[in-house]
Amino acid sequence: MRESLLRIVILCRKELLSILKDPRSRIVLFAPIIMQTLLFGYAATFDLNRVPFAVLDQDNSGASHDLVQYMVGSGVFELTERLANPAQIAPVINRKRALVVLHIGQDLERELAAGRTASVQVIMDGRNSNTSATAAGYINASIERFNDEWREEHGGSSRPLSIQTRAWYNENLETRWYMIPSLVAALSMLQTLMLTALSVAREREQGTFDQLLVTPLRPSEIMVGKAVPPIFIGLAQSTIILVIALFWFGIPFAGSYITLYASLLIFTIASVGIGLAISAYALNMQQAMLFSFVLLMPMMLLSGLASPVRNMPEVLQIVTLANPLRHAIEAVHRVYLEGAGFATIFNNMWPLAIIGSITLPTAAWLFRHRLV
Repeated sequence: MRESLLRIVILCRKELLSILKDPRSRIVLFAPIIMQTLLFGYAATFDLNRVPFAVLDQDNSGASHDLVQYMVGSGVFELTERLANPAQIAPVINRKRALVVLHIGQDLERELAAGRTASVQVIMDGRNSNTSATAAGYINASIERFNDEWREEHGGSSRPLSIQTRAWYNENLETRWYMIPSLVAALSMLQTLMLTALSVAREREQGTFDQLLVTPLRPSEIMVGKAVPPIFIGLAQSTIILVIALFWFGIPFAGSYITLYASLLIFTIASVGIGLAISAYALNMQQAMLFSFVLLMPMMLLSGLASPVRNMPEVLQIVTLANPLRHAIEAVHRVYLEGAGFATIFNNMWPLAIIGSITLPTAAWLFRHRLV
C-alpha cells in the first residue's frame, strides 16, 4: 500500500511538472480564467419568457382575483402555488418553486373602493438577479394595466395600486451577483475537462505513454495519478474566481467555505471522471479536443448559466439532471448568496456524487481496456 501511494505521488508530481513547467501553459491555465470572469461580470445579460409565481391572497376579493388574473393573462407569469400564510413564503423561494411571491393584504378591495391607494408586496428571488429584474418589469406592466382598468370602471385620477418590492439574497438585483458565482464552477470545469481529456492523448503523441506502461505503475495508479493534479488545478482556478468575486466585485459571501469547497470537490471529481473517460478513449489530442468540445457546449447551455432551466422544454429539463455543471452552479449560488449549509444543498450534492460514481468507474474500465 505504501509503495502504491508513493508511485501515485511521484506520478502526480510528474503530471504537475509537465503541466506547469512551460510558462505558456501557466498562462493558458490562469489568464483566460481572469479575463473571462471579468468579461462575464460586465457583459452578460439574459431574457425571460416564463415566471413561476406564488400568491398569498389574504383579501380573497374580486379585486385581488382580478389582479392575479392580470398577471396570469400576461402570458409570462405562471401561477404555481397559492399560499395560506406568510410562513410559507420562505420555503417557496428557497426551494425555487417560485421566482416571485405576490402578497396581497387583507384590505385591498376596501382601500380601492374608498379611493385610496392600496399596496401589494412583491417578493423576488434575488439569487437570479437577471430574471428577477426582468420579472419586476413585467409585474409593473401588469399593475399598470390593472390600474388603467380600475380607473376606467370606477373613476378617479390617482394611482389605485402601488407595489412594494423586496429582493431576497440580492437586494439591488445586480447581474454580477448571479454571474460571477456561476463562474466559480463553470470556468474551472472548462479547463479541468480539457486538461484531463488531453493528458493521456498528449503522452501518446509525444511517445512517453509507452514508457509509462513499462514502469511498475498499475493502470489504476496511472488513472489516479492523472486525476489528482487536474482536481487541484480546478480547485485553484475556482479559488481565483472566488477571490475576484470577493475583492474585485465586492460580492459578499454568505455561506461556509467548507460547504462550498466540499461541493466543488465533488463536482471537480465528477468532471475529471468525464475527462479521463475521453482521454482513455481518444487515440490522439485532436480526437480528445473534438470530444471535449462536443460535450462542453451542451453542458454549458444546459447548466442554467445562459438561460434558466425552468424555461427549457421538459425533455431538456430532464436531460439537465445528468449535467454536473447544473448541480454545481445551483450549489454555489445557494452557498454563496443564501448561506446554505450541507443539509440545504444535499439535493445538489448527491447527483454530483452519483455522476462521479459513474464517470470514474467508466474511465477506469476504458483505461484498462485501452491500455492493452
